[in-house]
Amino acid sequence: MTTAVIADEYPGVTTFAPRAVRRIVAQAAREVAGVGADVQVDAEVFADRTALDVRLPIRYPAPVGRVTEACRAHLARRTRELTGLAVTGIDIVVAALTTDTETGRRVR
Repeated sequence: MTTAVIADEYPGVTTFAPRAVRRIVAQAAREVAGVGADVQVDAEVFADRTALDVRLPIRYPAPVGRVTEACRAHLARRTRELTGLAVTGIDIVVAALTTDTETGRRVR
């Protein structure tokens, strides 16, 4: 007979390094339509919450306000889903308007 392992039997704390949170948030930002590839994130991580500073390249001609608001909502939701951390604040700086048409170097 097998017994199910219950998580409550093994108490402990899961912590996230700021670097891990930065990578998760950067990837989540790239999931938003209108956000370019070169996303930069700084994260302050506390016991059960995080505060984010995000630098976004926005693809031209996407509406900047709409993209940043969609990104803010998406980041709060995905960060909570993936880490369990509550997001206390997301400061977004639009670092560049980009066309992102160059996907790589062309070889002749």
